[in-house]
Amino acid sequence: MSAKKAKAAEPATKEEIPAPVPRLLEKYEKEILPKLAAQFGRTNRHSLPKLTKIVVNMGVGKAVGEKKYMEEALEVMKQITGQKPLVCLSRKAISNFKLRENLAIGCKVTLRGRRMYEFFDRLVSIVLPRVRDFRGLDPEAFDGRGNYNLGLTEQMVFPEINPDKFTYNQGMNITLVTTAESDVEARELLRFFGMPLRAA
Repeated sequence: MSAKKAKAAEPATKEEIPAPVPRLLEKYEKEILPKLAAQFGRTNRHSLPKLTKIVVNMGVGKAVGEKKYMEEALEVMKQITGQKPLVCLSRKAISNFKLRENLAIGCKVTLRGRRMYEFFDRLVSIVLPRVRDFRGLDPEAFDGRGNYNLGLTEQMVFPEINPDKFTYNQGMNITLVTTAESDVEARELLRFFGMPLRAA
């Protein structure tokens, strides 16, 4: 009997060890939900705001003239999110920018569930404190529908990135999408998560 068949014949008796619950998800369930319920006077937990997804995207304009910049951006995005990024293509041709239709000009990743909470935890506790001259995030950077946008000017604030491997600084935009019905609810949700928003 071949080794492959022998391996297939073995009964699956080993129990898989479940992955630990992300710290911020546990905090949301045990601490943040009761605080939100008390603050907004609601008993139905499903009506309370929650974080649904995080979208990280990079615009790589330099990739029009040099493909290596796009390759670097894809590798950076993969390292900081733990997920394969989606390449974004140009929709129209703009001659002034030497841009043709369907050229790779950016990339993005949409994080949900466990990866979303793990990325958010690293963003709040490790990445933002490493930003030079950081004095807190803009408390008004909401879109009117409970979603928050922030920009980072360089990828080197992520500890996963080796500064010797990547040749240029690449900024990114991070969007936190919530179920909040207003910016006020979303702001309180993010504050409870530990988001370092400046005092309004």
